[in-house]
Amino acid sequence: MTLFDVYPLFDIAPARAEGSWLWDENGTRYLDLYGGHAVISIGHSHPYYVKRLTDQLNKIGFYSNSVRNPLQVEFAGKLGQLSGYHDYQLFLCNSGAEANENALKVASFLTGRRKIIAFRKAFHGRTSGAVAATDNPKIVAPFNAGHEIVFLPLNDQDAVTNVLDNTVAAVIIEGIQGVGGIQIPDDSFLQFLETKCAENGAMLILDEIQSGYGRTGKFFAHQYANIKPHLITMAKGMGNGFPVGGVIIHPDIKPWSGMLGTTFGGNYLAAAAGLAVLEVIEKEDLLNNALEIGKYLMEALGALKPVNEIRGRGLMIGIDLPESLKQVRSNLLHRHRIFTGESKPNVVRLLPSLGVTKEQADMFLTAFGEELKATD
Repeated sequence: MTLFDVYPLFDIAPARAEGSWLWDENGTRYLDLYGGHAVISIGHSHPYYVKRLTDQLNKIGFYSNSVRNPLQVEFAGKLGQLSGYHDYQLFLCNSGAEANENALKVASFLTGRRKIIAFRKAFHGRTSGAVAATDNPKIVAPFNAGHEIVFLPLNDQDAVTNVLDNTVAAVIIEGIQGVGGIQIPDDSFLQFLETKCAENGAMLILDEIQSGYGRTGKFFAHQYANIKPHLITMAKGMGNGFPVGGVIIHPDIKPWSGMLGTTFGGNYLAAAAGLAVLEVIEKEDLLNNALEIGKYLMEALGALKPVNEIRGRGLMIGIDLPESLKQVRSNLLHRHRIFTGESKPNVVRLLPSLGVTKEQADMFLTAFGEELKATD
């Protein structure tokens, strides 16, 4: 049997990792400033995280959600404390796609409506509902029979006003668009969406799958706008590599038996992984580190030429380069042994561990500066 080849892959096989470092099978060391699409939130092989999972595995590694799991309760309490959403509810699942699918279900169940508003390049997922809203012309898949997905331009209030009425079940928007090249919704736009949803009885869903969990220096990116959505979807950094996803649900939304379901969501290992991540974030003050190192990087990058624009918050950074410099990301990897991400492909994306150090940031800045000078 062969692998189903749908991803472009570098010919590099990581053999071990620690913090922000990776070593391949030949012993070559790489600086990881991408963390598997923002997944590695507290660093590779963090000793507290490893111990938490190992201890749990030696007790009970997995059991389904048909029994009471005290770790889920502990997880929800710690998440509420650190995120500021202590009065909300938590539904645990496995991935961002599943989180968005369940959030859409909740909105559709409670409003009785089937129209969804999304924004260009927004929205994670590969389930039927999430795929329908990924704005991918190569894929045609309905959310469910009869659902309508309406795509609008980001930050266009007039476009929203023309579409958002009492037939809309939900508006879903990313706290910061990752795949779209780190595009940030205006704080005033998020506030506008909150108001318009309330006026029309629609639910506001914040997709914080990539931008959440402290990445921007606040626990969630939308908290810069001081809004409170009905539903918040999460994944990626929740488990530091272990598959964990979740939906934070407004206290006014009341559950009923069988409303949502999952086989693996919130199992003992997933809950232990999620708790370990939150405990490390709190103990090591990683939100402040994300804010400080992110500010340092963006200020330094903004002074470089010929950078077109620096976009981001905290450690979710997009470096917009001229089209002629689209090879910079590849050069950073193959010449300097630094992993980054990309969009378009002339936007270099940085999504490092929230514990990345100033020294590691300086290593990247030196390498990046050398690549820009080489193109003069």
